[in-house]
Amino acid sequence: MAPHNDAPSPSSSYTAGFNRMPYRPVVTSSLMTGRLDAMEPHSPLSSSYSTTSESSDFHMARPLVPGVYVPTMCFFEEGTEDVDTDTIARHAVRLARAGVTGLATQGSNGEAVHLTHAERQLVTATTRKALNESGFSQMPIIVGCGAQSTREAIQLCREAWEAGGDYALVLPPSYYASLFAPASETILSYFTAVADASPIPLIIYNFPGAVGGMDLSSDIIVQLAQHPNIVGVKLTCGNTGKLQRVAAATRKMAAGHHDPARPEFLVLAGSADFTVQSLVAGGHGILAGLANIAPRACIRTMELFNQGKVAEAQALQEVVAAGDWTAIQGGVVGVKSGLQGWMGYGGNARSPLPKPNAEQARKWKEGFRDLVLLEKSL
Repeated sequence: MAPHNDAPSPSSSYTAGFNRMPYRPVVTSSLMTGRLDAMEPHSPLSSSYSTTSESSDFHMARPLVPGVYVPTMCFFEEGTEDVDTDTIARHAVRLARAGVTGLATQGSNGEAVHLTHAERQLVTATTRKALNESGFSQMPIIVGCGAQSTREAIQLCREAWEAGGDYALVLPPSYYASLFAPASETILSYFTAVADASPIPLIIYNFPGAVGGMDLSSDIIVQLAQHPNIVGVKLTCGNTGKLQRVAAATRKMAAGHHDPARPEFLVLAGSADFTVQSLVAGGHGILAGLANIAPRACIRTMELFNQGKVAEAQALQEVVAAGDWTAIQGGVVGVKSGLQGWMGYGGNARSPLPKPNAEQARKWKEGFRDLVLLEKSL
């Protein structure tokens, strides 16, 4: 059984109210002037990155709204496995032009666990610069900032802000879960401390598969949603009952100033295979890796549902769910292989993840065939 089930949660002290004005300190980052000297020395970074974006471009207000958000891939140069900033930039712009609502760096699809702090900043700053220079300066960037210690999670949030990130996607710590205080007290304290110190608002990341099976309950998520610097949740657990409870409870918290077009607390499905189900349950969209391959198909599924064309949305959902099963089975290795097979770029994941052989590459490509044909028809 998961450590955090739907059991009563202890009371905690949060700032009352649902004020969502984010805390934005003035920060001068070396990234904004194209220098890497404030980062870790001797990191094997691509030399092609430099930024001419102004600080105001990096740190304008970019609200979270319902839609399709994409946890982008991190690409590496063949042979050296250095960060490939050119492909990162081109991929971000491709997704933006497809019409997605926002991007996320340093997620599971972005191989955050394979990157140094300096490389994480480089990826986020490259993405921000590419969006700004292509006319998408209003598009928000969510940055994965989970860590095993509260101290490092706060550091990652601050570095994400410096690199141009707008929101921090935070997994709960899990390595010492057996030593955590009962009734999720450790989890509540962790998210509260990180949210108190972070210069950017937090999105809770509930992904049991990445944290040893830890599954945050709806009670815990709703309690954390009361914090003024926690503004959303990504539910990769696939539990639509939990999603409905969280969406309903946080909507009630907003009381008389609830705006469906700009919710106070954004509730996102963590994969594309239950997009329609999550919308039926009151969710606001998805943050899903499959959109790296088929952003338009994901967007169109949402559009049809929101237009009341449920049968048509369900028809698209069937194709999307089949494609997402390929992505779920292959993980980042399979998605990159699919990108390479259908789009001509993607390459391999960073070692020690395996490089697919010819038969595996054929399998991943074939698994995405119907989805890609749908994508090209839109």
